[in-house]
Order: sequence, then structure tokens, then C-alpha cells
Amino acid sequence: MALLLKGGRVVDEAAGIDAVLDIVVKDGLIVGVGEDLTIERGETVECAEKVILPGLADIHVHLRDPGFEYKETIASGTRAAAHGGFTAVACMANTDPVCDSGSNVRFVVERAAATGGVRVYPIGAVTAGQAGEQLAEIGDMIAEGAVAFSDDGRGIQSAGMVRVAMDYIKRFGAPYVAHCEDASLAAGGVVNEGVVSTRMGLPGQPAEAEETMVARDIALAALTGCRLHLAHLSTAGSIELVRAAKARGVDVTCEVTPHHLFLDEDALTTYDTNLKMNPPLRTPEDREALVAGLLDGTIDAIATDHAPHAPHEKELEFELAPPGTTGLETVLSLVNTHLVATGVLGWPAVSRLMCHGPRAALGLPEMRLEAGYPADMTIVDPEARVEVTPEWFVSKSRNSAFVGASLLGKASDVLVGGVWALRKGKVVG
Repeated sequence: MALLLKGGRVVDEAAGIDAVLDIVVKDGLIVGVGEDLTIERGETVECAEKVILPGLADIHVHLRDPGFEYKETIASGTRAAAHGGFTAVACMANTDPVCDSGSNVRFVVERAAATGGVRVYPIGAVTAGQAGEQLAEIGDMIAEGAVAFSDDGRGIQSAGMVRVAMDYIKRFGAPYVAHCEDASLAAGGVVNEGVVSTRMGLPGQPAEAEETMVARDIALAALTGCRLHLAHLSTAGSIELVRAAKARGVDVTCEVTPHHLFLDEDALTTYDTNLKMNPPLRTPEDREALVAGLLDGTIDAIATDHAPHAPHEKELEFELAPPGTTGLETVLSLVNTHLVATGVLGWPAVSRLMCHGPRAALGLPEMRLEAGYPADMTIVDPEARVEVTPEWFVSKSRNSAFVGASLLGKASDVLVGGVWALRKGKVVG
């Protein structure tokens, strides 16, 4: 059965397309993109006033499954992904047990095949148990479907360990995904170190806790030749280090989160634990540097670091509550509200930062709005109003930093392999 998407604004920077066109889908593939297309039999969906993008990918997600299913599961997390407009996610390894073996990767792959609403790509741990002491089963995890390796949630403190890991991981052509946090400098800091931490009476974490590890891992990537992807960068200094590394040819990519793009430490006046992050929210100047990094191409991807937590965990004193916010369901609306609708970025740049850049960083299958490619597409209604309330979320958890926000634009429909994952704003299945 064929599907005709009629009269949408088709935007794909990689394919060089930004025009009002039709798209024909058959047997899970795009079979035609052009003007005045027709089908003899099948479903026709009118897409006037909608934007059609290649399927969005979030390469930094915590699905919490196995071990923390009370926060999120692969089923609920991928439903949230579809609700937010994503066709693919890459999930981090800090589950229980840690995803540090081939059998643990296989569990994720099989559970995603059975219950997932979008494509799921496992990220394996770099070290056994994420303890930072000995290599995990890298080869076995690659064989079972791992696409990258990270001890996300804690930085590997030993430079020697990182060098060994990079030397080994590069043999498989996979990227090393770095969580850049020097524990001796972070020293229990829960907010950015500076005026705000002093005013709040909370221990601060200096920008240098991130930047020294960014510099170290860039140097080690240059030494070993391993592909390096830097997760959730938050400071102007980190962006400048990446900019300089790219200029001299180091194989490095990086991502930034929506909470670091659209919030800063000045939002912390209420001690709202939904605003507690790791790395912490930084200064307005840091936030502006992140936006500049999007504009000049230094930043390769917007990734959410979707980190669901149960209410009883966030309803603690600021210093005791776990860091992190959900992000899958709000990021597209935030990007449209603050960047596209204001003229800072165009939709072609969104296709680069939320589809092509993320996929290239982790080596995921490329998606384009061209004949022959899988029919993974995100259809956006840029004028839809979104009132972010706890009840609006599909995720099991509601710990969003943006509860109460009034946003513009959202995904109306999502296709994964030609099958609806989101239809008319409702998750399918």
C-alpha cells in the first residue's frame, strides 16, 4: 500500500532540498520526491503548512531499562521519542546492570525490537561496570549491535585508561563518547561556580572541571586516531577547544543539550531541582557561546540527555536530588520557539543538527528525503501551540526543566520505516 505526503515544505540540507513537494512511500521506502505526484491506491496525507524533515535522531538518551523501570522503559521512552518527533535514539549504558557486555547489548536490541516505538541504538560502556578500571567487552558489544562507547554519568579520571580505551575502540571504527568531568575539580559541586552559587549557598562546579577533560580527550584522540564525540558541552571554553581542534584536523564532534542552550544559572533562584543538571547550567555568556557554536558549525548535534527521574527522587533538597531533566518531548518545540521562529536558525540547519549531524557523529544509518532511503520522516506543525504541563508528557517521568512553558511548534506525525509512530499528534501503538 502506497502513502502520498502532499504539499509539505520538504527540508533536507544534506539532499539540498527546501521546497514545497510531494513524497511517495511504498514498502517502507521513499520512492518519489517531486511536484504533482500521484498514487493509484493508498493513503494521501495533506501536509500543507507543515515542514517535512528526515527522521530526527537523539544520540544521548537514558532509557533506564533494565534496572530503573520505575523511571522509564524502552517502551515508554521510545513512545516519548515519537511524541517529540524522533525516529531514532541512542541509549546510554548506565543501567543496572551496566550495559558492558554483549549479552546486555543483546537485551536492549531484543527489548527494543519487541516494544520500541522508534529505532534504538545501544551505546556500550567503556569500562566494566563503568568503574573506570578495566575495559568492558568492546568487541562482543560491537557484534551485538553497540554503535559507540561511553561511561556517561561519570568521567573516566585516568588519562591512561582513556588512551587504552581509545586505542582499542578505534579498531572497530566506533566513537568514544566522553563525559568530561574532572572529579577533583567538580568536588561535589551542584551548580556552576560563581556569583550564583555563592548567593544560593551551594557548592559550585567550575567550568574548568569540564574544560580540562575536554582538552585532555581531544589530545588523546589526536594521539590515538580514535573518533571522539564530546557529550553535553556547556561552556564557552569547551566550544573554543573543539573549534580549535577541528581547525587542526582532529576527528572530534560534539553535542549540546536544549537545557544548556535555553537556560542558564540565573533560572536557579527558586531552587527547583528540575533545573539541577550535570554539567550544571552555566552563565548567560556560556549559553550565548553555545548558540554561536551552532551557527558556525562547531557543534554537530543537539541531543537531549533525556534523564527521567521519579517524583520522590526530585522532591529532595537541591544537593541531594539527582541531576537531569527529560528532554525528548520538548526539544523540537524549544528549537522552533527560540531559534527558528526568531530567525536564528532555518529548518535546513535543524535537519543538520537534529538528523544528519547526530547520525554522522555515531555512524548511524543516513536518512535523506530522496528515493531509495527508508521512509523515516518527521512532520512538523510549526504553528501548533504547546503548553508544557505534567499531564502532557508520554514519558513515565515528568521532571522537565520546562514545565509551565508555552511553546510554538511540535511534531504532528512521525514515520519509521513507512509505519506511523505518531499520527495527528497521538503516539501509535
